[in-house]
Amino acid sequence: MNILTVHAGNVTIGGGSPIVVQTMCNTHTSDVEASVAQCVRLYEAGAQLIRLTVPSLAQVESLREIRRILRDKGIFTPLVADVHFSSEIAIAAAEFVEKVRINPGNFHKDHEKAREQFARLVEVCKANGTAIRIGLNHGSLGDRITNLYGNTPLAMKEAVMEWLDMCVENDFYNVVVSLKASNTFVMVEAYRLLSKEMENKGVIFPLHLGVTEAGNGDGGRIKSAVGISSLLSEGIGNTIRVSLTESPENEIPVAQYLADRYDHKLNSSMVSLILEGKKAIATYIAPSREKLLMDFACDFGKRLLDKEIDEVEIRGTYQENGEEVVLDGSEYAEYLVDELMQAARRRFYRPEYIACPGCGRTMYNLESTFNEVKRRTAHLKGMVIAVMGCIVNGPGEMADADWGYVGEGNHKVSIYKGKTPVLRHVPEDEAIDKLLELIEKAED
Repeated sequence: MNILTVHAGNVTIGGGSPIVVQTMCNTHTSDVEASVAQCVRLYEAGAQLIRLTVPSLAQVESLREIRRILRDKGIFTPLVADVHFSSEIAIAAAEFVEKVRINPGNFHKDHEKAREQFARLVEVCKANGTAIRIGLNHGSLGDRITNLYGNTPLAMKEAVMEWLDMCVENDFYNVVVSLKASNTFVMVEAYRLLSKEMENKGVIFPLHLGVTEAGNGDGGRIKSAVGISSLLSEGIGNTIRVSLTESPENEIPVAQYLADRYDHKLNSSMVSLILEGKKAIATYIAPSREKLLMDFACDFGKRLLDKEIDEVEIRGTYQENGEEVVLDGSEYAEYLVDELMQAARRRFYRPEYIACPGCGRTMYNLESTFNEVKRRTAHLKGMVIAVMGCIVNGPGEMADADWGYVGEGNHKVSIYKGKTPVLRHVPEDEAIDKLLELIEKAED
């Protein structure tokens, strides 16, 4: 069994190394000053890898300048170029960044041309010591794969195995793999299938874990914890990113908790567990609300996702502002259970939101827009609503959504019903009203 270790600058991924925490800038890469400032904040918050979007060749030069300034400041955190749709951009960026993320579904429309371009990319990466992440997302599977396997976890596994086979053919092993989805069940199942397939083939590439478009607030944290912890608890996963529709600095403590817990540096605050058939009754003595939330999600997310249990009740206490708060029978205890059941896709008590974290491709205030959409659609129990920053993560990643709000740029928005755009070029200040009008008409 060949268990691979990947090197991205001064960071080692896989091969028994500690879990690596990473995040992504939401600044425009062309704004060098803002991007450098955010990278500094992320470095200070504990990010071990920092990714920036590179939507054009012009941004390749911006990224080169960002890297130069950071190195001059004594910050050597590896930078990752996030590339969609253009293999030429990936090849250009690979000359100087520590890692390049490519999306197989977007790398090149023609499969044979994609193979040729990937071989070119590999040669540049070999020459410069650059790592690659083959970052496949559930929503960006190509037609060729979905026609063969459907839009399924199996299709995700099969699609990425084609690219891993290409790595082996090109004798290139400095590769990390991800199979992200906003649906926790799909995400976990895809990674399990891939892990088993790699074991069968005898070559184990390190895995980057994440629940994409998880949203924000407690829901985004619980959803991320459910998906990521389910896999880390099985020994699957080597580096993680928690995708929140918030400032990326907020992602780091959540990811660090998960890394510390599954590197066995952190224990749960649960003090007792009673099982009554398929119901779990858990008692916690937690030092904070945040610790309680993460412990609860990790202790029971996998059990619910895998249907080992059907219900969970939470009791005990947690500390807040120096005071002890009792959970037994409280509204907060009920809320935590509702959020966990929703994240594990066992029961939906509110709308399901798909929202990307935003990046340099986002052309509007994603976080405030998402919060307003949540506020105005909170009554639509069970409906799936997506709020996406741009066309890259738009139609594909929100494939499961009933309705979608997708930024176009230039203060315009497209509104989707399912996979179909029903309104385009809607002024940003009218878009939420239009979305609500369409939903109301459809519900009548």
